Amino acid sequence: MPSRNYTTLLWYGWRTILLFACVGFVLALAVSFLQPLKYSSTVRLMVLQDVGSSVDAYTASRSEERIAENLSTILYTTTFFNEVMASGYSIDTSTFREEDYKKRQDWMKTVGATVSRGSGIMTISAYHQEVIQAEQIVKAVATVLMEQAQTYTSGGNVEVRLIDDPLNSRWPVKPNILANIFSGFVLGGLMGIAYIWLQSERIRRRHQLIHEEL
Repeated sequence: MPSRNYTTLLWYGWRTILLFACVGFVLALAVSFLQPLKYSSTVRLMVLQDVGSSVDAYTASRSEERIAENLSTILYTTTFFNEVMASGYSIDTSTFREEDYKKRQDWMKTVGATVSRGSGIMTISAYHQEVIQAEQIVKAVATVLMEQAQTYTSGGNVEVRLIDDPLNSRWPVKPNILANIFSGFVLGGLMGIAYIWLQSERIRRRHQLIHEEL
């Protein structure tokens, strides 16, 4: 189809595109509010490794980054979860389901970890419907990492320090309602464009068959 005809087709079908976009908007909004709203609490930790004076600064930094990445992976394990639950903080365990695999799924949705490139700085976040619970969880995670870092690493002389105290969100951060409704609006609009194109192709083929029969 020539680009001019395609543009004309979209121009005349803008109402249909807008209708699909609005439907996507409403559906995304509904799905967002069906999910529980969660607050976040975030801390930052620094991983340090004493490698001696024989190693240059760049190599030492990459080593600390690698250790931080390993620790961020261990964060999601059942063993680490059990350590957090036994750390003495006031964490509501009823948040997590009884079955092991469901408990792990719940835990993976509750915590998150990122590592700043080129450094051993870890950002740990916890998410919960109650901001106080999110803070308790992230404090427990930080405590376990600081007290048992060498247990989870193969290299020696590893230390984890707290560099930023917990920062709690004032408003729910999950789900991201603005991002969801924007995505729903855009996807709905694209579906509207696809619908118009398919309808146009169906009409074109029908006319083509009629002309062949004549």
